[in-house]
Amino acid sequence: MKGITLSEVAIRTTLQPGDLGYITYLHGKLYKAEYNFGTAFEAYVAKGLIEFYELFDERSNRIWICEHSGQIVGCIALMSRGAEAQLRYFLILPEYRGIGLGKKLMSLYMDFLHQCGYRKSYLLTTDELHVAARLYEACGFRLTDQTETTGFGKRLIEHRYEWTAE
Repeated sequence: MKGITLSEVAIRTTLQPGDLGYITYLHGKLYKAEYNFGTAFEAYVAKGLIEFYELFDERSNRIWICEHSGQIVGCIALMSRGAEAQLRYFLILPEYRGIGLGKKLMSLYMDFLHQCGYRKSYLLTTDELHVAARLYEACGFRLTDQTETTGFGKRLIEHRYEWTAE
């Protein structure tokens, strides 16, 4: 969006009615448009968001939902996996990229990760998401595994990034 600044984007940490469906919708639409992912990806996101909701404990899980003019424009979540955390649902609409929102969300994620005392975190992504990979690496995540898959309606290479406390 022309002229938008980071200070104009509100970030909340509570789920509201409609959020799970809308975040699923955004992932489906955006990943189809930008990476040609199929409906299987949208179903994967929906299933994961339901799991996030059902297992949610505010002491060890968090979601950051970015809004501008009453619309969701981005998000990221930290999901407890016992002794480690999983970074999930990192998405920013194209018109909100380049204003520092991705860095802000990663900073909020890392702060909460430390606050909760997690010593490890991981995320799963694909080799096509280069800008996101640079953000992950800037926060100390390292590529630890690559697997070829056709899980989202096309051939791709899934990447696993891990972060370990020093």
